[in-house]
Amino acid sequence: MDFSAIKILFIFIFISFTYPKTIALIYPQDLITHDSVFDFSPFSPSFSISPAPIFPPTIEPLVPALFVIGDSSVDCGTNNFLGTFARADRLPYGRDFDTHQPTGRFCNGRIPVDYLAVRLGLPFVPSYLGQAGSIEDMILGVNYASAGAGIIFSSGSELGQHISLAQQIEQVTDTIQQFIMTIGEEATADLISTSVFYISIGTNDYIHYYLRNVSDIQSVYLPWSFNQFLAQTMKQEIKNLYNANVRKVVVMGLAPIGCAPYYLWLYHSKNGQCVETINDMILEFNFAVRYIVAELNEELVGATVIFCDAFEGSMDIIQNHDRYGFNVTDEACCGLGKYRGWILCISPEMACSNASNHIWWDQFHPTDAVNAILADNVWSGLHTPMCYPMNLQDMLAQSTR
Repeated sequence: MDFSAIKILFIFIFISFTYPKTIALIYPQDLITHDSVFDFSPFSPSFSISPAPIFPPTIEPLVPALFVIGDSSVDCGTNNFLGTFARADRLPYGRDFDTHQPTGRFCNGRIPVDYLAVRLGLPFVPSYLGQAGSIEDMILGVNYASAGAGIIFSSGSELGQHISLAQQIEQVTDTIQQFIMTIGEEATADLISTSVFYISIGTNDYIHYYLRNVSDIQSVYLPWSFNQFLAQTMKQEIKNLYNANVRKVVVMGLAPIGCAPYYLWLYHSKNGQCVETINDMILEFNFAVRYIVAELNEELVGATVIFCDAFEGSMDIIQNHDRYGFNVTDEACCGLGKYRGWILCISPEMACSNASNHIWWDQFHPTDAVNAILADNVWSGLHTPMCYPMNLQDMLAQSTR
């Protein structure tokens, strides 16, 4: 670990003891029928949250449930329960969320799957580690995503604990087994086969593995070979889901991390120009994953897998930022240093006053406003087509014919 990274860790530890930790809520307040009960008794080793029932969806749900697998792009609180530096459980994270409190989402507000849940007529999906484990908690969906996680097991391990792609698939299997024991095999098969599974992972395999040249990986794999390895691993994990009766899958491509404030700072970008060598690797990865998705649609009978190119959608936003109302395209809303990319977002004082005109929230993650646009594109291609061979809305319409 280099000296700058060590300094960041010390600052993070200092802030952790200086600023009180806020409570990560399982559901947004507008979906809770009564207040959650918090136990702050000094005689209790920790507070507890009683399971909170939720209002029925405002529209008839289009699918029974939404299940989410991924990294910090869709983590809604998993890492709050892990020993890791990859945590978003303190303000200013969550300041523009429905509750105006941090929940573990690496954003100022909603993440893409929150917007998609609304489109599907479902409540926000709770974290696998943040719910009580009852059938009532999981029947409408579960979010297994873990910040720092990658397709490669050890990606992000220098940050502390995380739950890798393979481990998340195991959690899905455990959830399905619990459904079988509770509602029976036939009902479970129907639930899983008609629900949507959303996968967003792979960024950390670059940020925390390949680009850091862990284990001298760059001398073993050229970028194209590395991308092929990641794509084939992803393909096998999707097949594992298929064997567990999963039939509707959304696979997200990676965003242009070469445009992220951290890499603009690290590579001494001039005038906010993206780091093309990094973006070229991301383009190759997305190409490889799109290809394996096409293969899966040929091989997996009865399944529909769609690939949504987050690079394509994000570059549309960056290049046409005026049309979308963004006037800060390269600098993060929260952070320190040039492009606010040197030090991660660790205190409210480091954040800008208005995140809605920023594309980037922190070193690596987009703002709520960008997440809303990308979710619209996944759903219907509203702003720009980025899903192949169809968008999510068309996938669901196809299954009802």
